[in-house]
Formats: sequence, structure tokens, C-alpha cells
Amino acid sequence: MSISEIQEEIVEEFSAFDDWMDKYSYLIEIGNDLEGFEEEHRLEQNLIDGCQSKVWLHAVLKDGKVIFTGDSDAIIVKGIVALLIRALSNQTPDDILACDLQFVEKIGLKEHLSPTRSNGLVAMIKQMRLFAVAFKAKMA
Repeated sequence: MSISEIQEEIVEEFSAFDDWMDKYSYLIEIGNDLEGFEEEHRLEQNLIDGCQSKVWLHAVLKDGKVIFTGDSDAIIVKGIVALLIRALSNQTPDDILACDLQFVEKIGLKEHLSPTRSNGLVAMIKQMRLFAVAFKAKMA
């Protein structure tokens, strides 16, 4: 499934909720469903700078596609990490670098985050793109 198709699914899922308390509850549920992040990846180098809470992101290249795993110690942020992983994991570096993550704005997430969480979201996306750049260079 393409990044655009995944984003459309996410927007559709969030459109089922009328108010932001329900959307936050759904975000927390998504975070709770995030697959376990291995302890061996809870390293300083996998921490995202710019996040108020602790966020770890790890990536590997497998069969030409980037596989992301991640975690956070904050429940709402963990849901955001899960959405980003859902949208970008199992995609090629080129697709990750070319995509526009419009689902963040379409579901209203950006306007409902505190400034520090919003900065953290930008930092997470930036790190995921940096992984894609590194893997693209490795493949060349």
C-alpha cells in the first residue's frame, strides 16, 4: 500500500470522531497497539531531539524498504509515533523522501497539539526522513 493510500485510511478513521477527546482516545488506543520496541534499541542515539517526552525511533533497511520501530514514554505521543510508523514503514527511501504527510493536518492533529508536542512531531518526521536519506545513500 502506498503512503498516500495509508494516509487516506488514517484520515477516514479519524473522521469518524466528532470531538477531540474521542480522537485523543483513539490516538492512545493506536499507541497501545504499537508493537513492542526492543530494549536493545532504547539507546541515546535513537532518542529524538526536540521532543518534550522521550521518543525512540529505530530503522533498518530490508529488501530495499525502510522498517521503522519506535516508542514513547507519553501515551499520546506514542500514538503519534504509531501513526508515523504506519504511514512510512515498509516504504522505499525514495517514497519516504517524496511524500507529503498531509494526514497530520487533515485530521487536525497539528492544531490540537501543544507547541512542544508539535515541535516533537516535526523532529520525528525529520528523523524518519534522515533515515531514508542515509539508506538511499547506502543503496547507491
